[in-house]
Amino acid sequence: MKLKAKPSYEQKKARWGWIFVSPGIVFFSIFSFFPILNAFWTSLLNKKLVSLKKANFVGLTNYIKILTNYDFWNSMKATLVFTIGCFIPLVIIGLVLAIFIHSRKRFNRSLQLVYYSPAVLSSVVAALIWFLMLQPTGLLNQTLNTLFSTSGVDYKWLASGPMVRLSTIIVYFWKYIGYFAILYITGIGKIPTAVYEAATIDGANGWNQFKLITIPLLKPTTLMVSIMAMIQCLKTFSTQYLFTQSGAPSAPINVITLNIYNTAMRDNNLSRASVMSVILFLIMLLLTIVQFKTSKSDDVSF
Repeated sequence: MKLKAKPSYEQKKARWGWIFVSPGIVFFSIFSFFPILNAFWTSLLNKKLVSLKKANFVGLTNYIKILTNYDFWNSMKATLVFTIGCFIPLVIIGLVLAIFIHSRKRFNRSLQLVYYSPAVLSSVVAALIWFLMLQPTGLLNQTLNTLFSTSGVDYKWLASGPMVRLSTIIVYFWKYIGYFAILYITGIGKIPTAVYEAATIDGANGWNQFKLITIPLLKPTTLMVSIMAMIQCLKTFSTQYLFTQSGAPSAPINVITLNIYNTAMRDNNLSRASVMSVILFLIMLLLTIVQFKTSKSDDVSF
């Protein structure tokens, strides 16, 4: 009788690895992977939010209706404007802020805490704080009137289209700039000081060290920050929802997530909301792949 061979060390290691990651796989499958598949299937049906009728299979009809709908393309435009207006400052100013904080010998930790603190607030609370500040009699108008020596001027932060767009960008930038700056600080901290010391001995000034050492060695961190910032901008919802519910014009800030919510909850059409969800998912996936392909951000080892 042939004896069964005992599992090797590598086999035991792999088995325990699967045991430890299985809760995460199950959690992801239930709360992420299944909803994605369900949204795709629902987009092929004629399903209402509140209806006892059986949903009928309509194929790509919902996709055709959405792609020929003016409201959807207006949402795409609003999402694009918001993403570009928020994504670029988050990545660039986040890096500048991280270098500033990292260069401080005193109060380094305190500055990190101060800048990071808005990130711990919920999106609704952050939007509400700025909603009160952006009122005609709010702190922002009062500050600008003091700076420009004017009196009672209303900059219409929540009334005109361009200003309400700017307002939502300001809210999101304020909330997340500290978070992404901390990520950059972590990346800068991983760069060995010996590299900078060698560059100083060779006569490189601060700008050359930043351009030839910091930027190249921060490529993995920059990739992570850019992907996270892009996804966060594309998923924005709370600020736009609160502003529109409070009377701000909806068209300029009717981002795709807000359109999905209104289509499902207000218009009672789950299928068309699912179509927009699938499109948003594919856009996020495509942009992430493009960033990975164009970044060439291999990890640097020392």
